[in-house]
Amino acid sequence: MAIEPPFLEKYKAIFQSSANEKEKSTIVDVLEELELPLIDLGHLNLGPFERKTCIEKMAGAATEWGFFQIVNHGIPEELMTRLKQEQIKVFQQPFDKKSEDNFMNLSAQSYRWGNPLATSLRNLSWSEALHITLKDISKMDEYNKLRSTIEEYAEKANVLAQRLAEHLAESLGFKASYFGENCSPSSSSLRMNRYPPCPYSSMMFGIIPHTDTDFLTIVSQDHVGGLQLERNGRWVNVKPNPKALVVNIGDFYEAFSNGVYKSITHRVIVNQETERYSAAYFYCPTYETVIESCSKPSLYRKFSSKEYREQIQKDVKATGDKVGLSRFLL
Repeated sequence: MAIEPPFLEKYKAIFQSSANEKEKSTIVDVLEELELPLIDLGHLNLGPFERKTCIEKMAGAATEWGFFQIVNHGIPEELMTRLKQEQIKVFQQPFDKKSEDNFMNLSAQSYRWGNPLATSLRNLSWSEALHITLKDISKMDEYNKLRSTIEEYAEKANVLAQRLAEHLAESLGFKASYFGENCSPSSSSLRMNRYPPCPYSSMMFGIIPHTDTDFLTIVSQDHVGGLQLERNGRWVNVKPNPKALVVNIGDFYEAFSNGVYKSITHRVIVNQETERYSAAYFYCPTYETVIESCSKPSLYRKFSSKEYREQIQKDVKATGDKVGLSRFLL
């Protein structure tokens, strides 16, 4: 049975329209490839000076880039390899099975593909994903190897995310306990992505341009590449480093830092011949958590996680896109 989502069938009208209108302008016009700032977290344990320098580098990257990559982060390479192996097994299952409402006993729409609101190739994502809220893991078959692997990975990723969030808060001079008090493991989520080979790779995205909503996102990716971010008004390719984890600032941390740390627009392009895998851990607060700028005068009014997410849903329904932080500017 076919494993691939039926992109060409479901979005037939969009592809036909693009062909009829000769929508041949390329989106993959990025020439420059950059390496993200590399932070060795092992330096946090070497001594006071090395620790201070490491945190300063982290904060500098969060300010200037909104992205950085980390090594010696405490998540074993063996575990990340195992997660990818289980991820591949999931996506190699028949599409009819993956698209069932109770796939793996998870909540409806945990398995996602394409973009139901797409009106053109520009806002259609050529990818499939399994988005698992951590509170949902207990619903999975307890003998399922994916479940045990996700539990192990999520536990370590949550510890890492909290550690990074606290170091970044420390650099701002703000109390680090905020994150432990407001970001429980059950409020975060893991999204496993697969980007199939795409015959229209120069004309559409794997994931359309967006910012992340959370405090921090931690991404493991393979060697294929495809991540692009907006920097100084233009798109740049991020050179893949399978040995490192990519960390990016989300909307909540930009608001919390009063605009010091940047939630940067990014996207993923697809390859015509090679599939790509990645896994993103989203470090999120509980719905009740209030996000408020840690310094004055505030750029943004305070809001709850729930209010922000509900506003996103309203905007996407009304406009087809997320508006984001600009809705909350003072």
